[in-house]
Amino acid sequence: MEAGPLQALPIVLALELSAGEHPQRLSLSRDEAAELASLIADDLHKLVPDVAKARLALAGALFDAVELLRPGFPVWATLDELARRIPRSQLENVVAFGSHDGHMPAQSLEPDPAYADGPMRLLPMSLLVPESLAGELSERLEVELVGRGETGTRTADWLMRCFGVKLEHARYLSRNDVLALTCVQYEHVNLAPLWQLLEAAMLTPYRNESTLSARGLALRYADGKVWSQSPARWLATQGGDMAERGHAFAGAVFELRQYAALLQAHGISLFLHETSDGQTESGQGWLAETLAPVDPAYDPPTLFAHEAAGLGVVAITVAQRGPAGRARALAHAYPLQPAALGPLIALLADRFGTSNDLHALGRIQLDEGGQLSAPATALH
Repeated sequence: MEAGPLQALPIVLALELSAGEHPQRLSLSRDEAAELASLIADDLHKLVPDVAKARLALAGALFDAVELLRPGFPVWATLDELARRIPRSQLENVVAFGSHDGHMPAQSLEPDPAYADGPMRLLPMSLLVPESLAGELSERLEVELVGRGETGTRTADWLMRCFGVKLEHARYLSRNDVLALTCVQYEHVNLAPLWQLLEAAMLTPYRNESTLSARGLALRYADGKVWSQSPARWLATQGGDMAERGHAFAGAVFELRQYAALLQAHGISLFLHETSDGQTESGQGWLAETLAPVDPAYDPPTLFAHEAAGLGVVAITVAQRGPAGRARALAHAYPLQPAALGPLIALLADRFGTSNDLHALGRIQLDEGGQLSAPATALH
């Protein structure tokens, strides 16, 4: 291989598991990773002979797409860095990284068991190639891998024996192919706006991106974070009768939960849009907005739970009752994960100096203007 800077071309080995199959483990030992890398090198050379001019770097671990498709592509970045550290005089045409004493050589190369149940597992690789050849080889890979990138029989058999699974397919893909497949998957489940934000975070992180969710929540990517319109503020812009508005609000919070979970899986944090008349914040699995301070002229603050069938508590309103029982909302909070409800209640009670008793409403409570509120109960 000629001297000079090397450019990394990211690719994957994609394993499509047969129904009901799960790998017996997620990583390979060093020796196993080296053995697999040798088989893969032979496959790739047959598909694209110019691969012989590159060095193959392989991480012997299986990942879900959400672990690989994160801002900065940290798995590939770590793999490339480790491969470049090895002196060229000691680096043959293939370098593989596996586990030792149960651990991969870097934390970012450790698959997360939380994402291990997907039907497709991805093993990341890079081809380190001289810059003068990178453009041409990249183009060939994009054409050949997606067109005829099935692994050889020896490689597929080795994978099934080593991971203890039956495979429907085992094929090589470029990172662009993985991006395209994930895009189609998200569009298929009505999450195209989410992909728009993810794509911006990964491919153009220096640019802001704005979109609307399927239900019309305003979303914006900026500075490595995603910002969402408050569900309560979104509700204030909606029409329909009270039942329709309540149902729409529950749907918007459900959608926000989907977005939050997937953004977290892709390594991106979700926040509420900041506003001129209130403060917003987020925690582990929740979002909250403060609307007003406690008014000593009103009753002590109370926590109310807005509920919807199948979703449980969709929002918590902190409110005070005043003259004629009219409720004065101090804050709205949105638990996005079941485990977040308890800590969120404790935080709100402490912040507003009240009991952590949560008053279940059994419905979504709206005021006469159709906005999120608390019961207007006469004082006694």
